[in-house]
Amino acid sequence: MADALMTRHIDNVIAVGTGATRERAAADSLFHKSWTRCMTQHGLDPTRPTPARILPSAAVREHRQRMEGFLRVARAGMEDMFHRVADLGYMLLLTDADGIAVDYIGNPATEPQLKRAGLYVGADWNEAHAGTCGVGTCLMERTTITCHREEHFDATHIGLTCTSSPLYAPDGALLGVLDVSALSSPSGRDSQHLVWHLTTMYAQMIEDANFLRAFGDRWILRLGRVRGLVEVSGELMLAFDEDGLIVGANTGARRQFWQTLGGDRDAGGLVGTPLTDLLDISPSALWSLARGHAAPEVATRFPHHGQRYFPSVVPPRTRAGSVLRMPPPATVMAEAAPPRSALQRLAGDDPAMQQLIHQAGRLVDSGVTLLVQGETGAGKEVLAKALHEHSSRARKPFVAVNCASIPESLIESELFGYTPGSFTGGRSKGMKGLIAQSDGGTLFLDEIGDMPLHLQTRFLRVLSESEVLPLGADKPVPVTLNVIAATHRDLRGAIERGSFREDLYYRLSGAVLRLPPLRERRDVRYLVETVFAEEAQRLHFAGASLTDAALRLLLAHRWPGNVRELRNALRYALALAGGQPVTPAELPAEIAQGAAQALPVPAAPVAPVGLPVPFGATAALPAPAGEAAPQADALADDAHARELLQVLRRHKWSITASAQALNVCRATIYRQMKRYGITPPNQL
Repeated sequence: MADALMTRHIDNVIAVGTGATRERAAADSLFHKSWTRCMTQHGLDPTRPTPARILPSAAVREHRQRMEGFLRVARAGMEDMFHRVADLGYMLLLTDADGIAVDYIGNPATEPQLKRAGLYVGADWNEAHAGTCGVGTCLMERTTITCHREEHFDATHIGLTCTSSPLYAPDGALLGVLDVSALSSPSGRDSQHLVWHLTTMYAQMIEDANFLRAFGDRWILRLGRVRGLVEVSGELMLAFDEDGLIVGANTGARRQFWQTLGGDRDAGGLVGTPLTDLLDISPSALWSLARGHAAPEVATRFPHHGQRYFPSVVPPRTRAGSVLRMPPPATVMAEAAPPRSALQRLAGDDPAMQQLIHQAGRLVDSGVTLLVQGETGAGKEVLAKALHEHSSRARKPFVAVNCASIPESLIESELFGYTPGSFTGGRSKGMKGLIAQSDGGTLFLDEIGDMPLHLQTRFLRVLSESEVLPLGADKPVPVTLNVIAATHRDLRGAIERGSFREDLYYRLSGAVLRLPPLRERRDVRYLVETVFAEEAQRLHFAGASLTDAALRLLLAHRWPGNVRELRNALRYALALAGGQPVTPAELPAEIAQGAAQALPVPAAPVAPVGLPVPFGATAALPAPAGEAAPQADALADDAHARELLQVLRRHKWSITASAQALNVCRATIYRQMKRYGITPPNQL
């Protein structure tokens, strides 16, 4: 029966594609045009069905990297939509503008069938390869379409039903396609009517979320037909700057204004246009609206269209001090700097860490799953805890699971929990698993790369369905999951070796945060002082201090164990010192052995805990008698050396002050002192 259906379909495609029949229903004309295009332009042969083409993982990574920022936004919308359609047998694909699937959400139980059908990450659904299909034909037609069963070109796809909607960037460029597909469906095309509307709606939601992300530093005017909903779901959005000039428009606004733009449907025709020239609203009314002073009945009309829209203005999120330069003038009040949060306290002036903290802080409440990658001991769990405290879930549980430390025989029961009587030796009342304990809070999965493969499949389902099935239970328990995963392993290499699931990796890596090792950070002194103060307080050594000789060794060490090794070393040294100043003698032997590579720091004691001393600063010591003459004689032939010596003496041998006077870094001062043989008087 199936062979007969495929044969009949192939005959029909050939008849339409070669022009042998002129019977084309209006509803099918779009697909019939595509069939013809597939045969005449793409050179596809309907008698030779083509198997799904899956790109290698390296090529998929390249396609994903091109739209990395958008992927994080799209993933949140896809997950929300999947919850609505999963029970009906649908799965979701996100493709780029080339038709390559860069993200996927589906039922793990049907994964083998989905992969064979090409409904998987890496599949090529470009019309030139796959023929008429939801994604490929949507890319050609630039509109939401449903390609239902026999409307596909390739006979191997006639069991599928695919609804696809185009996704556009804020500048109007085509980004990709949101596709909702099922392996089987009723024969009637009208069965896909609701899915068509859902796909269109979620595509717009994803686009608008990306628009808000892209113009987070601008004012955004929302316009909607329903007064009560414009605050949350404005149909049209226009981004504008402090001068009231348009800098971007969402798809709805571009479509609405295309006649005003002279037929130009992209955003370029709007950019630079004063907002008050385009809309029936005065500058003063726009200013009042932006400041939240406009009356609720304020509405605006489009010229040439007569449409009535209710407005709302979203202020800039990333430029809090920004104000519109429109009358009436506004007074900007300076606000006191807030205390540093747990997230901000993780780093000093290291640029890589500051960028990581900034990005992580903006992502933690976005619904994007975070994957922290870094060496053992770099502080992955500390970062996860700080993100939890920074998030809106700070009052909810933070549950940490080390996938490498729990025995494989226990990890399943620990993660998922179990009901009473599930197995011998279990608690009589059963146990609530760690996943369920994190409900509404944050679940931190440390060393996720060590999770056994069979549990990866179960956990993937938990992430997909947002529900957990305890061992021995018949009914799953719904959970609100917010996952931060961490690993020191190369997960991409594990995927290629078959020890880690690729779909789980993409589920967890909505955003990858790379935590630099301690030896690459520029704020090591900040960390030494911070950790030293914390450990001294824990041991009740309020007056503890660290000598410069000990500090020199700590700064010279390469820290293969990262922050964990630093904390252990300082805890060890404080315990040995017993409240006295910590000297090199109290440091672990492996750190003391680095003395030969250390920089020459003057041997004055570091201030007590809580009073940080600039690196290289010393007490004001006068040059001892007889010191200047021999050095001056030795340096008489080098003007640079004489200048350096004079600056050092003028600033009483303070390296920090001398570096500032010469407009160089402290390391340069040390190198020049070593080069010219200049020795501080307290080291003679």
